[in-house]
Amino acid sequence: MARRFVTLDVFTDIALAGNPLAVVLDAEGLDTAAMQRIAGEFNLSETVFVRPPAEARHRASLRIFTPLRELPFAGHPTIGTAVLLALRDAHAGQTDAVAFGLEEGIGTLACVVEPGDGRGCARFKMPVLPDFRGDGPSADLLAAALGLAPRQIGFGRHAPSRHGVGHGFLFVPLLDRAALDAARPDAAALAALDEPTSLYLYTPDPEGPGRRYQARMFAPHLGVPEDPATGSAAAAFAGVMMQFEKLGDGEHDLVIHQGVAMGRPSEILLQVCVASGALRSVEVGGSAVVIAEGTLRV
Repeated sequence: MARRFVTLDVFTDIALAGNPLAVVLDAEGLDTAAMQRIAGEFNLSETVFVRPPAEARHRASLRIFTPLRELPFAGHPTIGTAVLLALRDAHAGQTDAVAFGLEEGIGTLACVVEPGDGRGCARFKMPVLPDFRGDGPSADLLAAALGLAPRQIGFGRHAPSRHGVGHGFLFVPLLDRAALDAARPDAAALAALDEPTSLYLYTPDPEGPGRRYQARMFAPHLGVPEDPATGSAAAAFAGVMMQFEKLGDGEHDLVIHQGVAMGRPSEILLQVCVASGALRSVEVGGSAVVIAEGTLRV
């Protein structure tokens, strides 16, 4: 059977940057094993399979796979697929910003998209908030596993912690950009610390106004040695900010740059809404660019 697919670069408005994504548009009839094999064939951080929604008022249902396993939710597949579907609607006469729901394993994500010429900007609101999953390992153990000195672990009030939205991450704050660039995770050493986990390293970014961070993400147990942009980690990062920063009531806009060390610079927009001292909502945004279209014969 011929199945259409499209590849996009996500969390960038420039081709050949950001995080590559494959979207299979005709996923009907594919079982889980077949989807996993196709994701392995593309061998990107994630591959999305678009299916009819369970509820007619939503735009689509998505299943998301890394090269090794299925995820209940991921950010760059949500942004990329939202932009692609809005662009397809635009070809049918829709040119203004559109809003629709995408069904994923964690619930329905409310998306707003501004389509352009082969590209677009999107944002989505999380249907659930990040949860705290415990403290991280000690600075000494993490430093040894990252090829760093213990003094390079942490900054300000930030310490290693675990947060997640569906998928969980070990968040490791690093002293500065030099430490972030120098980090060389040892997969065996990290696995010895705990069960395999996705490792998210971050540090303040002094370039530009507002709250800005540089980050790197490693998930070898998912078949992703390093990820150029990780929207699900950005959503969970809202929990990190609530734990270690004094965020007052109101909306807080953050910018996260990732993929720089890989030559795939990405920009992720994160908005955190706080009311009565508690986290109330999380939105993730970014751009995506269509790169290629083709046909799978499986």
